[in-house]
Amino acid sequence: MVMPTYNEAENLEWIVGRLRAAQPDVDVLVVDDGSPDGTGRIADDLAARDPQVSVVHRTEKAGLGAAYLHGFTVALDAGYDVIGEMDADGSHQPEQLHLLLDALRSADLVIGSRYVPGGSVVNWPWTRQALSRGGNLYVRLLLGMHVRDATAGYRLFRRATLEKIDLDSVQSTGYVFQTDLAYRTVRAGLRVREVPIEFVERERGDSKMNPDVASESLRLITRWGLRERREQARRAWRGRRTP
Repeated sequence: MVMPTYNEAENLEWIVGRLRAAQPDVDVLVVDDGSPDGTGRIADDLAARDPQVSVVHRTEKAGLGAAYLHGFTVALDAGYDVIGEMDADGSHQPEQLHLLLDALRSADLVIGSRYVPGGSVVNWPWTRQALSRGGNLYVRLLLGMHVRDATAGYRLFRRATLEKIDLDSVQSTGYVFQTDLAYRTVRAGLRVREVPIEFVERERGDSKMNPDVASESLRLITRWGLRERREQARRAWRGRRTP
């Protein structure tokens, strides 16, 4: 599991311990973006005590997507056939990872979803839930894909999926990275499954979500959606002209 961190000193040891207890066969790769609060040092201590924990130190905070891309590259180079994503703040419960692992038997990408039947969100105000649900509805309508929680960050990819969707061409570095990879997977004709999870808002530390992150996501999704509509129009036009 790739686990990006920035100032998660209060959470990292706790969440890694839960993950290692819930799934002892799963390795953990912490990708720290130069946290000034000592998160990187805690990660190194965990790796020193546990050979199934490793750490990548980055020198600057370059965005969630950039951290995941770095982690994916390290994991692919190491030969892993299944590569996952998980937040370090405790919002993704390691005890539910078995649901994603089971679903991967019949999928190329599995998403732990808040918005399929059985999924839920704990301790979010209604305003944030409305924003998240509205954003996902916007994604479905504009991009024409049926993923109900395209912004979710609890995921498992097959190696072949990451290789097929061309990670080298991914330019999204913020939270919209999650939507970008789901969209690429759908466009590649691969199988996406969503399984219900209980998402729990962090209890310690500060959220990295802010208005700038939201506006970047909206801008990029709109651009992708308009491009998709242009491509659909071109395909329809070519179809009408074919004798």
